Amino acid sequence: MTLLGLDIGGTKLAAGVATIQGQVLARRRAPAWSARGPDAMITDLLAMARTAVAESGTRPAVVGVSIGGPLDPERGMIIGPPGLPGWNGVPLRDILERALGLPVAIDNDANAAAVAEWCWGHGQGLDNLLYVTVSTGVGGGVIVNSHLLRGVGCGAGEIGHMLVRPNGSVCACGGRGCLEAEASGTAIARKAREALLGYTREASRLWDLCGGQPETVTARHVSQAAREGDLLAASIWEDALDALATGLTNAICTLAPQRVIVGGGVASAGDIFFKPLRQLVAERVHIVPVYAIGIVPSAFGADHAGLMGAFAVALERL
Repeated sequence: MTLLGLDIGGTKLAAGVATIQGQVLARRRAPAWSARGPDAMITDLLAMARTAVAESGTRPAVVGVSIGGPLDPERGMIIGPPGLPGWNGVPLRDILERALGLPVAIDNDANAAAVAEWCWGHGQGLDNLLYVTVSTGVGGGVIVNSHLLRGVGCGAGEIGHMLVRPNGSVCACGGRGCLEAEASGTAIARKAREALLGYTREASRLWDLCGGQPETVTARHVSQAAREGDLLAASIWEDALDALATGLTNAICTLAPQRVIVGGGVASAGDIFFKPLRQLVAERVHIVPVYAIGIVPSAFGADHAGLMGAFAVALERL
């Protein structure tokens, strides 16, 4: 028996087929070009799905979809994700079921990744865990007593919109000082672009890494320059980690999970990300035995967590 997984993001689309044990049999990936809107993206996704199914040589029993929220998983309705223009009110489950002739389940990408880690990744054997993705945005998924915590309006786990800096940067949700607005890859890149305007080319390595075009600077450029000792990049990087540590401290003191798993493109920076983050959290958490809580990278990396999450959504539906 196999599962068809579909991952929809602001920058990429992915489709694949896996066994119920999480073994991937076929996989396809392509740029999302999200400015085109949902119709074109869904058309591409369906073509990728059919190709993956053909390559796997199987007939999947169910389809799982991982996509950014907000959304209504009960109705399979997408409700305006900030990174997906034009997706407000898209009945995605109904569209996919008609096109593929299979039952479809849909969930928030961070929730999906949390379940994937619990099923096949670094959360195996645990009853309670917190998954956090630090990428274009910041999202979270919570497993409590071996069940995904959904909360009112399926809003549980939205760590990205936890307030960490009162009167801080404006967030896409309309708030100020949210973790996403202070520590996401988008926020890191924005702060670097703004800061570069006050620095000469000789004063920061970031100028070289972005080819002299500040508008193209990314969080990856910032982490690389910080690793090389650039003072401006290090300051921006440390500020983002400080905000993230505040968010994790609050979440750990609230949930006391057995493990915190961090994924997403920003977390793929490695030791320059995890070493200071662990230290900051250890210094700030006093009421919970933080020494017993591991803060570890995703088992699947930034490239595959979304698709593995989609497989997990399919498995739950099955």
